[in-house]
Amino acid sequence: MVLLKKISGRQIIAAVLCGLLLALASPGQNSLAPAVWLALVPLFYALCQRDTTMRSAAVIGLIAGITYYPLLLYWIVIVLEQYGGVPLWGAVPAMLLLALYMSLYLAAFSALVHRLQGKFPLIWSAPIAWVALDYLRSLLFTGFPWSDLAYSQFRTPLLIQISDLTGHHGVTFLIVMVNALVFQAFTGRKKSTTKRDLAFRTAIILVIFVLSYNLARIKNVAEELSENPTFGVGVVQGNISQGQKWLPQLQRETFQKYISLSSEIMASNNPALIVWPETAIPFYLAESTIKDEISRLAAAKEGLTVLTGAPYREKGSTGSPTRYFNSAFFINGKGLRPDHYSKQHLVMFGEYVPLKNFLPFLAPLVETVADFTPGKFQKPVTCQNVGVGVLICFESIFPTLARHQVENGAGLLVNLTNDAWYGRSSAPWQHLSMAVFRAVENRRSLARSANTGISGFIDPLGRMHELSPLFEDFSAYKELPLTSIKSVFTFYGGHRSGIICLVAALLLTALASRKEKSLL
Repeated sequence: MVLLKKISGRQIIAAVLCGLLLALASPGQNSLAPAVWLALVPLFYALCQRDTTMRSAAVIGLIAGITYYPLLLYWIVIVLEQYGGVPLWGAVPAMLLLALYMSLYLAAFSALVHRLQGKFPLIWSAPIAWVALDYLRSLLFTGFPWSDLAYSQFRTPLLIQISDLTGHHGVTFLIVMVNALVFQAFTGRKKSTTKRDLAFRTAIILVIFVLSYNLARIKNVAEELSENPTFGVGVVQGNISQGQKWLPQLQRETFQKYISLSSEIMASNNPALIVWPETAIPFYLAESTIKDEISRLAAAKEGLTVLTGAPYREKGSTGSPTRYFNSAFFINGKGLRPDHYSKQHLVMFGEYVPLKNFLPFLAPLVETVADFTPGKFQKPVTCQNVGVGVLICFESIFPTLARHQVENGAGLLVNLTNDAWYGRSSAPWQHLSMAVFRAVENRRSLARSANTGISGFIDPLGRMHELSPLFEDFSAYKELPLTSIKSVFTFYGGHRSGIICLVAALLLTALASRKEKSLL
């Protein structure tokens, strides 16, 4: 309360406005993506007011965060209450705790901006600080890099092509820089100095370079795609209710729906691969005769492979527990292939409960499926001489997982997911937005099959095709372009841009401290 007294009403309003603009720009069916290019201007205004201390700057950032993140993450309540068995009185506080955790990064950003204010140009210090904290958030507590600022631009290929150099962090850097440019264009001229003007002009040059690069890459990659071979892929969306998905008496009905939708694709097309969603088969496929029926389906088309999600278990030796995996299986006309893929990066409190003995009230979150074990990296599985890199659900939000697949020979990325948990919220759009960047970063086509949507296709330029409606039966086919491009992101690793910004932020902070000591 004492800190709030030191913050003016205008600063609080500015922080709230920042949070509202960020929420408005976040991915959703009716989002206003351009708002992100101005969303931080009110925050910079609040942070640059006279008599603002480092502590009050952190509180201003926290106010912006607790305005923004509950509006971004409200769907957590749907997941916990409707599907996790957590009562509303427990689900809402859980969502707010996650929102508070995310807000701490915005508070740290605001404190860091204030710390560096007057010592280094905001135009450079702000984007460095933001990306550094984004990178840190992708690592801590197994990582939760959900809906970084760059993802708001997933519908605009013109603005995201730089991702094949820097990963999505480069687009975030640009967004924060443009916000700082706008702020200083209106407020910085009164304090014009040679250093400030040089920083301003250099930033303008960088923005022009990025836009020019984006235009050039769209032209060059599009030309290559028009000349390259294609790979026929079908995606199926079974639209199976989450409440019915695991009922034993409905397993046969569920399976038949996928067979029927796949047959529709095969009737007028010649797919090399048909993709079913995460846990489309809600039982142990490797132990069931259902795999033979899928094999007969695949045998109807020469060279066809069906890729489906299903749980898998490895029974331990005497005294050892059985291990459960969230897996994806390849089945062709000869049967179940041995090279299945198991999800490496599991969802905390969704697929496993850390410290479960100390948090027994959260056990219902995983009781309906299993308490999964993370899988190990496996090289892409080859289908008709094309390596297929699999990303199961949440894995599509981690750039390094997709990069490792492409680095090891994936010519096509496939994302199997079950977003039914999210209900009719903006979360399916948020999830889709991150898959778009995985395609652009690595210059690979990506096919996405979701239980209830959003399913569809993404080409190496990030252009989306044949997107499905939510909560409807759906099947689609597309000849996806293949590329042999090894992007800079894939070759060097996109995480390096985050590391560079983290190191730069630490260095700037250290230099700022030295400058202060030299003045004492």
